[in-house]
Amino acid sequence: MPSREISASRRNWMQAASAGVLAAVAPAAMAQEPGTASGPTPQEDPRAAYPHPPFPAQQQPWPGLAGRMTPRPDHGETSYRGTGRLSGRKALVTGGDSGIGRAAAIAFAREGADVAIAYLPQEEPDAREVVQLIQSAGRKAVPLAVDIRSEAACQSLVERAVSGLGGLEVLVNNAGRQQSHDSILDISTEQFDWTLKTNLYAMFWITRAAIPHMQAGAAIINTTSVNAYDPSANLLDYAMTKAAIANFTKGLAKQMIKRGIRVNGVAPGPFWTALQVSGGQTMENVQKFGEQVPMGRPGQPAEIAPIYVELASAQASYITGQIYGASGGAGNP
Repeated sequence: MPSREISASRRNWMQAASAGVLAAVAPAAMAQEPGTASGPTPQEDPRAAYPHPPFPAQQQPWPGLAGRMTPRPDHGETSYRGTGRLSGRKALVTGGDSGIGRAAAIAFAREGADVAIAYLPQEEPDAREVVQLIQSAGRKAVPLAVDIRSEAACQSLVERAVSGLGGLEVLVNNAGRQQSHDSILDISTEQFDWTLKTNLYAMFWITRAAIPHMQAGAAIINTTSVNAYDPSANLLDYAMTKAAIANFTKGLAKQMIKRGIRVNGVAPGPFWTALQVSGGQTMENVQKFGEQVPMGRPGQPAEIAPIYVELASAQASYITGQIYGASGGAGNP
């Protein structure tokens, strides 16, 4: 099959996904069946497994909604099958309404975890779908609408998550802000502060608040980026925060192993999420998004969720201080 041709099965999926919340009401029994964790079968050409650019021109106001994207991203709504790897665990995922955070939340629930998701109030439509998906997997969902740009909000977020879940064993710091600017001269102090407060300060505050609630065997997973290693010219402030997240992850891992807590990071390449269409890329870049990597397409959130599951699970007991990459062959940790 040509690399730019979407497989028939994927085309059918895209038609079903565009219907909206069909995936959100998948039965719990289906969600708990063992099987593969992502869409393509072992024999399917990964280049043809998902949509390729060019994509339709599209733009949304920040922070964007996955439900309004064309094509709609695959977060594993109909494809992820759990095998009980996180049975009984309690997880908090920031930015859990869409994109990579949504995919991780769905996967965690289908692996047997109760999941709290943090999201902005504007993201409520996407968040409601995730809550339904978690509940359809037979797990407890704790939705937490919050702007994480203040220490008090972050402290409250953790307290509400711990109260709602009855504890905390897995923390995924995934929420992030990304805005495209051609030059440093175009980045106002307000914009710079917004990005750093969202991407760095909040991660620090949330992690510091969460650690006293976490016991030995717990796991912290931070979302960094390929931009930490190869910064895009138009993402200067975003890229510097992602480099700091990678460094923070490695340093914190050395501290937390003394408590028996593992700390790792995930560095995605180009992934098809609402971040890109709500100011994270220029219109031109959105239309050709992902074409620069050897795979020739962007990743779908469902394709990276298994990494988060692995790092959260007991099977990764000897893994800490590591950064895992998924970038379509572009070269990453």
